[in-house]
Amino acid sequence: MPLTKSAMVGQARVHQETNADKNSTLAEEVVDGTTEEEGKIQDRGQWASKAEFLLAVAGQIIGLGNVWRFPYLCYKNGGGVFFVPYLLFLVLCGIPLFLLEMALGQYTSLGGVSAWRSICPLFGGLGYASQVMILHGCVYYIIILAWALFYLGCSFQSKLPWAHCNNTWNTETCAVFEGENISGLPLNATSPVMEFWEREVLNVSDGVGELGSVHWRLALCLLAVWVVCYFCVWKGVKSTGKVVYVTATFPYAMLLVLLVRGATLPGAVEGIIYYLKPNHTRLSDPQVWMDAGTQIFFSYGICLGSLTALGSYNKFNNDCYRDTFLLCLLNSGTSFLAGFAIFAVLGFMAQEQNVHISEIAQSGPGLAFIVIPRAVSMMPLPQLWAVSFFLMIIMLGLDTQGGLYVFQIYDHFSCSGASLLLLSIFQSVAIGWVYGPDRFSNNIKSMIGYLPPSTFKLCWRYLTPAVCTGTFVFSLVSWSPLKLGKGVVAPVWATALGWLLALSSVSLLPLWTIYALMNTHGTLSQRLRILCHPVERSPAARKNSSNGMQLTFDFTTTPREAVLNVL
Repeated sequence: MPLTKSAMVGQARVHQETNADKNSTLAEEVVDGTTEEEGKIQDRGQWASKAEFLLAVAGQIIGLGNVWRFPYLCYKNGGGVFFVPYLLFLVLCGIPLFLLEMALGQYTSLGGVSAWRSICPLFGGLGYASQVMILHGCVYYIIILAWALFYLGCSFQSKLPWAHCNNTWNTETCAVFEGENISGLPLNATSPVMEFWEREVLNVSDGVGELGSVHWRLALCLLAVWVVCYFCVWKGVKSTGKVVYVTATFPYAMLLVLLVRGATLPGAVEGIIYYLKPNHTRLSDPQVWMDAGTQIFFSYGICLGSLTALGSYNKFNNDCYRDTFLLCLLNSGTSFLAGFAIFAVLGFMAQEQNVHISEIAQSGPGLAFIVIPRAVSMMPLPQLWAVSFFLMIIMLGLDTQGGLYVFQIYDHFSCSGASLLLLSIFQSVAIGWVYGPDRFSNNIKSMIGYLPPSTFKLCWRYLTPAVCTGTFVFSLVSWSPLKLGKGVVAPVWATALGWLLALSSVSLLPLWTIYALMNTHGTLSQRLRILCHPVERSPAARKNSSNGMQLTFDFTTTPREAVLNVL
C-alpha cells in the first residue's frame, strides 16, 4: 500500500540524539552485541512478492495446529463450548499480539532475538526464550510428520491395512463395523483403524514409565522428515518462498474433499451438532480456558519468534495491519473448516458403532489419524486418497513404544500452557508499559501511513496481560495432574519433568535481565533507565535511515516510572 502524505512527511530525516552518554553506548554493545566499528549491515534479502510473504506466513501459522490440534481440543473440551474462550482469546490476545510481532519484525528488519534486544533491551530474553520453545517444538512436533509419513508408506498397499482385521497386529476383538448389523459383535469390539493406530503405529505401552524399544520404522520416517525439512529451507527465504506455493495451497483442496465426503455420510449431522452445541458446564473448568488460550498462541505462532522473523523480510512500507486481519481470518477459518470435516466423520463412526460421539475415540493427539483413515477407506480409489491426505499432513507440518505419552507431556508443557501465557504477558508489558503503546503505534504509522485503532493500545497495555494473567492464575489454583491417553495419569516425576521443560524457556527472561544489568554501568536506577530505552544505533536504525525512512525511536523520553517502581 503506497504511503499517504502524512507518512511521507519527514521521511528524509531520522531523529538524531546528540547527548547519548557512554553508558548508553555500553548498553548498546551488551544488548546488540555490535560495536560502532563492526556495525556492518548484512543484506537480509526480501520476499520476491507480497504473495510469497502471505503464503509463507500462512504456511507457518496454518498447519497441524488447525487440522489436528483444534478438532482434538474441541473434542476433548465438550464441543462447541470451546468456541467461547477461543474467540475471547482471539480478539483480546491473538490479533493484538499477532500485529505486535509482525510489525516489530518489519519495523526493525531483525529476527526474533535481535528485535527485542533492539527495541526493549531489558526484555531481550524474550527472543531467547522463544528460540528454546521452537527447539522443544521441533523435537516433538515433527513426530506428527513421521506418523503421517508412516501412514503414507502404508497407503501404497493393495488393500489399506486399517480397513480390515486380517493383519498380524489385530486382536480377536477387532471388527469391521457395518453400521446396520452390529448386534452380533462383542461389547469390547475395536475397529481396525484404532488397532492400526495403537498397536501397529505406536505400539502403545501401559504407562509413561514403560518406554520400550525404538520403533525402527518410525525412526526412519523421522529421519526422512528431518531431511525433507532441511531441503525446504536450506537456501533461506528464496527457497522457502517457492516451496510455500505448494505446501500452503494443496491442504485446502484436501480439506474440502474430506468435508464433502464427511457431509455425505450417515450420522454426519449429529457429529456437527456435537461440534457446535456448547456444554456450558465446561466453562468452569480452567483447563478449557488454558487450552483455548494456548491454541490461539500455538496455531498463530505467537511468542515463537517466527512472525517477527518472517515480517523482517518485508518492505518497510508493507501494510502489516491489513495483513494481520487477513491472515488471522484465514487461520481461524481453517480451524473451523477442519472441525466440520473431522466431526462429520466422527458422527458417522459413532452411528456406525452405535455409541455416543464422546466415546468413539479417546481424544488425544492421534484423533486425526483415526478419523482421516476411516474416511478415506470408504472413498473410491482409497489408496489415491490416502496418499493425498497424508501428503497434506506432511505439507502442513513442513520413535518409541511409550512415545505417545512423552509426546503429550511435551505438548502440554514445552510449547503451550504456562510457558506461552507467561511469554505473552511479558511481551505485552514490554510494549505496553516500557516501550510505550503510543510510540509503537507511531512506529506502525511510519510504515503503513495511518495509526492502528486505539483498541490495540488498550489490549497491549491492559487487556492482553490481564486475560493471560487471569488464565494462568486460574489454572494454578485449579491445577490437577495431566491425563494422558488410555486413562493414564502422569506420575509426579513426569509432571516435574514437564515443568522443567516449561522453565527451560521462561527462565531465560530473568537470566537475561540479570546479565544485562550486570554488564551495564551506573547505579541500579541508571541501568534500568538505559535498558528501558531502545538501542540507539542498532543495525535496523542505520539500515532504514540509509533508505530515507522515518524512524520514531524517541531517545529523549524518560522510561515510565511505573516500571522502575515494579522492578
